[in-house]
Amino acid sequence: MARLPRLVIPHQPHHITQAGIEGRTIFVDSADYTVFLDWLKQAAKQFGVAIHAYAVLPDRVHLLATPSDELGLGKMMQWLGRYYVPYFNAKYKRSGLLWQGRFKATVIEAEQFFLPCCVLIEEMPVRLHLTQDASHYAWSSCQHHLGARTDAWLAGHAMYWGLGNTPFQREAAYREMLERGLSSQHFNAILGATSKAWVLGSDQFKTEMAKLTQRRVEPAQRGRPRKQASLN
Repeated sequence: MARLPRLVIPHQPHHITQAGIEGRTIFVDSADYTVFLDWLKQAAKQFGVAIHAYAVLPDRVHLLATPSDELGLGKMMQWLGRYYVPYFNAKYKRSGLLWQGRFKATVIEAEQFFLPCCVLIEEMPVRLHLTQDASHYAWSSCQHHLGARTDAWLAGHAMYWGLGNTPFQREAAYREMLERGLSSQHFNAILGATSKAWVLGSDQFKTEMAKLTQRRVEPAQRGRPRKQASLN
């Protein structure tokens, strides 16, 4: 069966992941993280993609982003690869591919999944045992959302602003969410949808996105369709 084109819907948040080939380390030292984030900032601006949250991990990248058009997200990720892969290969005297195939992305319904997705991304360093406290990890947006650092290039979102009327209230509320952690249901739902590139949200949201895009946005139901009951 032919693979459906990647679904990108302008003005909707997307969870994006890009992994290193064969699970290999693709960020070795602080310079690698810094260079990649500098290029991410440039690419996001150039291609009209609002970055809300990120985590750059030794073997992968997680992003929460909203593209302004259908092509910007793909162009941004392609541009990043065009710059980062030659940099990494030259620095570490290697050649060949660096990424594990195409990046993965899923459209998410902001009302239900924006904040859980943000938490998933920023608590990922803890899940991978890179740190015991998400706020101590320098290569994610966590410190920005907790008010410990300002990443001026990050784009705010209504769901985060809705956590409180002041920065202090929002930061405190978000810290509580991080400390409470993500439910296994949310964690599995987000990663599962991202790996399959299906829309993540309520039935109503999926129906709206299907009408908007004129294509399937979730797996087809297995088995034969049920017969209609006879009217006679």
